[in-house]
Amino acid sequence: MNKPARGLRSDGEATRTRILEAAGELFATTGYAETPNKAIAARAQVDLASINYHFGNRSGLYQTVLTQCHGRLLDMGALQQLVDSDMPPASKLRVLIEQLVALAMQEPQAWQLRVLAREVLAPTSHLQILFQDEAMPKMALLKRLLGEITQIPAEDPALTRCLLNVLAPGLMLLVGGRSFPGPLQEIFQMPSQAIASHLYHYAIGGLKAIAREYAKQATTPGKPQSPRTR
Repeated sequence: MNKPARGLRSDGEATRTRILEAAGELFATTGYAETPNKAIAARAQVDLASINYHFGNRSGLYQTVLTQCHGRLLDMGALQQLVDSDMPPASKLRVLIEQLVALAMQEPQAWQLRVLAREVLAPTSHLQILFQDEAMPKMALLKRLLGEITQIPAEDPALTRCLLNVLAPGLMLLVGGRSFPGPLQEIFQMPSQAIASHLYHYAIGGLKAIAREYAKQATTPGKPQSPRTR
């Protein structure tokens, strides 16, 4: 008696997945504003009612696509496992950078990254929700990792600046992609391992410099413990 119910659930999950894939590919190509539900339904081979059934409305579908895209960029479970691991903090950072570079160097570029690129370059109201629900929890984990390297408390503004410095180059590769004009095209001709190694050494060198400055100020009487104005 339970077999039909399981079959219905499987069919529903398959339909939901088809809609997500179809919507993601279209959003990546034409953007959210220029992608009607009819085009999504036709590509997914479903009726229009299926979109509302699984996602509430078009806005809910797009928000779900963005969430999936962010998970492809940086999976929360994998990040948690990496940060919680027994590896030395610097080795954790190296692994993270290598993973981001490997993802950026994939060819063809995953549609998830192209959707994120469109959203970042032409933000909609969905970006703030994505930031709150997906980015902020991951940022907290990343700041914890950088705190292990620098010994700077997570609540210190200096660590937020460190996070920006470490992530910005990798995110530029991910969002810009091979088609972005300028120096990025030259970068994408280089071996991925060479790029990852360079970004890692650049990041770890900067973090060590900030850590020394922080420790110096912390032991200097009359000076704040954080290089807040630097």
